[in-house]
Amino acid sequence: MADTTDNTATGKPTSAPRKSSWKYIGPGIVVAATGVGAGDLVATLIAGSNFGYTLLWAAVIGCLVKISLAEAAGRWHLSTGRTLFDGWASLGRWTMWFFAVYSVIWGFVYGAAAMSSSALPLQALFPDVMDLKWWGILCGLLGLVFVWFNKYAVFEKVMTVLVGVMFVVTVYLAIRVTPNLPDAFAGLLPVLPDEKDSILNTLGLIGGVGGTITLAAYGYWVNAKGWTDSGWMKVMRLDNRVAYATTGIFVIAMLFVGAELLHSANIAIASGDKGLIQLGDILADEYGSATAKFFLIGFFATSYTSLIGVWHGVSLMFADFVARYGTGGGELKGEEVASGERERSWPFRAYLLWLTFPPMVLLFQGQPFRLIIIYGVLGAAFLPFLAFTLIWLLNSDRTPREWRNGPLSNVMLAVAGVLFVVLCVKQIWDQPWAEFF
Repeated sequence: MADTTDNTATGKPTSAPRKSSWKYIGPGIVVAATGVGAGDLVATLIAGSNFGYTLLWAAVIGCLVKISLAEAAGRWHLSTGRTLFDGWASLGRWTMWFFAVYSVIWGFVYGAAAMSSSALPLQALFPDVMDLKWWGILCGLLGLVFVWFNKYAVFEKVMTVLVGVMFVVTVYLAIRVTPNLPDAFAGLLPVLPDEKDSILNTLGLIGGVGGTITLAAYGYWVNAKGWTDSGWMKVMRLDNRVAYATTGIFVIAMLFVGAELLHSANIAIASGDKGLIQLGDILADEYGSATAKFFLIGFFATSYTSLIGVWHGVSLMFADFVARYGTGGGELKGEEVASGERERSWPFRAYLLWLTFPPMVLLFQGQPFRLIIIYGVLGAAFLPFLAFTLIWLLNSDRTPREWRNGPLSNVMLAVAGVLFVVLCVKQIWDQPWAEFF
């Protein structure tokens, strides 16, 4: 039994503070793996191919911004003993409506995107086995079975193995292209490229470095690990820093590849997941088929960690959302997540099914135009929602005074909120609304 002390702010016993130790690391690896998808790697590759090392500083700032958001989410869970959705619900019913609409539409479209992204490298590795859509369905079904029958402990171990694969592949590629280290260090100076829309491109790179709703899911993974009170605060903060140090390594390595392999040869690749397939072809021509296959294995690990991470993390959040109605307004506790109760609940499994089966229709019919626009707008709006609600929660008496935001946390969350509002407005502005109606 852990030692306990009295938390004078809440009157509840909390475990004695644990020393931050590498042996506890886990949720951070999960959030890093889930947050860095194929789209993030392609965006970084394109930034490297267009601007060389000039925007390396922006990738680093992106990691710092996300550290502040994930730390704030984890701090809420540990300092209050309540889940993030319980905090949102205390701000008003509008938060519940936002999450309800977001989770249904976002989950439907994301399910198809995640299955397709995971299928692309498998089809490239085994081109004569079956069509892309069948690979996608197989990936979705395997993700469903894995998350359905395994609890957090097994899920974390598998994610750690896949992160190891991602790490080895990305670092190998970064070394293989022989980066120009003096130019790379020069890229840490905050300089904007002399190009049209350079400010928006820079903000897009900062905002796109790993994670959307997975940043909110971090607090749930912290609870699922068994960390439920402020005694785990130091451990959580170390874990969170490891998460975004890992993310930073992935992103910087791919920026090196873009700068050296694509920028120097003036090679352009497509945006989206197909850009990574193009990179595989370029690597095959430059370094041989073995390197290309090795890269495709890393591409699969990157995509599939995002798939099973969302299958698990967002399903946990959805189960907590439904539980809010079942408690009749009572508090939602982190201990309930730690017990595994959420992972065994029917809402968790219902959302798993929603992520898996309805999106398969999109693999056959293509993605409906209007739904994609709504998906894009909701996705862009989530991070401003997360940043500003965390500022609200962590500066109010909902949070014990000891764990409320300090000046640095407030500045970082405010910067994140403004950044994501700008990107949200740009996303909404860029949508072809004339064709929507």
